[in-house]
Amino acid sequence: MATGKNKRGFASMDPEKQREIASKGGKASHEKGTAHEFTSEEAREAGRKGGQARQSG
Repeated sequence: MATGKNKRGFASMDPEKQREIASKGGKASHEKGTAHEFTSEEAREAGRKGGQARQSG
């Protein structure tokens, strides 16, 4: 992954530490009641858009 930039902050952490921190955020938002839960239709649409973006790039 040679992008010419040094990793800083969150990107410089090891992947396990990143997952741990991200998991805490997701759990907190669910407990607070502000987390978004995709319907199957929303998930389908997001996947379709992702596939289109991947093909055009």
